[in-house]
Amino acid sequence: MKLNEAKEKLATVKKAIHGFRRSLDLDSLNESIGLNEHKMAQPDFWNNQVKAKKVIAKTNRMKDKYDSFKHLSAKTQDLEVAVEMLAEDPDPKMAKSFESDLAKLEKELKNYRLSMLLTGKYDANNAILEIHPGAGGTEAHDWSSMLYRMYVRWAEQHDFKVKTLDYEPGEVAGIDTATIMVIGKNAYGYLQSERGIHRLVRISPFDAANRRHTSFASVNVMPELDDSVHIKINPADLRVDTFRASGAGGQHVNKTESAVRITHEPTGIVVSSQQQRSQLQNRQTAMKMLKAKLYQLEEEKKREKRAKIEGVQKTIGWGSQIRSYVFQPYTMVKDHRTNYSTPEINAVMDGDLDPFINAYLRWKLSKKNPD
Repeated sequence: MKLNEAKEKLATVKKAIHGFRRSLDLDSLNESIGLNEHKMAQPDFWNNQVKAKKVIAKTNRMKDKYDSFKHLSAKTQDLEVAVEMLAEDPDPKMAKSFESDLAKLEKELKNYRLSMLLTGKYDANNAILEIHPGAGGTEAHDWSSMLYRMYVRWAEQHDFKVKTLDYEPGEVAGIDTATIMVIGKNAYGYLQSERGIHRLVRISPFDAANRRHTSFASVNVMPELDDSVHIKINPADLRVDTFRASGAGGQHVNKTESAVRITHEPTGIVVSSQQQRSQLQNRQTAMKMLKAKLYQLEEEKKREKRAKIEGVQKTIGWGSQIRSYVFQPYTMVKDHRTNYSTPEINAVMDGDLDPFINAYLRWKLSKKNPD
């Protein structure tokens, strides 16, 4: 990298950070952190544990935003010093280290810019993501496994951990159902963009006549909720079944009925977990999933009520088609909410979802704050 190019890139980063400084109001943010930490130091702070956990969670989010900005600002200043040193002494080793640090800073800045679009209460939480094949038979089952791989690759690229909670292989190919938990800061905030119906158009590898097929798969995304969120669940409303667990790809996990399926009879919601060898642990995981689904159901009811009051005619829920992936007769991935599209379909299937996530978060923010 030439010195002038390095200086230009650094100037762009510095300009972006300066913009964040103005929008954040660091003094006010730091003051709010201090006030909350004062509350946390009081002897009666834990008298109301639910309220205390909410204060701690909010404080941690503010501190993370503040500390992340300070980190970016300090790294930029360090690189400004480094680039001046390179101007005086163009040492190859120092230049290589500088390029590596600058690339890392640009990536951190990209992630920080994306995180600034997250405004939801549970955006910072882990995400529970479900994939189910829709119309299309074996082709839809295969399409579901392609989406499963896409989300795992995206998570890996962001250094998030992935736990497979439930996985049932399809009879011929692909998957019949899969549930994963993506663990990492802002996982739900990012992946909420994926909730809905995903449509695939391609020449089917399962069709001897090489005809073009259209298949569908549904993706549902929920935040993992902690004990500070109270969802009333009556044990009498639950039907609990146990079965033998089988892992990704169909391999046998164990010979005991450790897997758990819970049906919430009033709503018909069904959740299952086979992640752990212990039936008790799987039951606890399934209850977490049920809690997240019941919370999501209540939120949807509230949105529907608001939409009726406001006279908004739109489909609310996870049943609407959100994105198309076309392999034939051309290549294109298009999000039908934001109109963002790209011909780089292979990159998307390898986990390059950030442009879609960015476009969705901006679109969502514009709906909340119309011009």
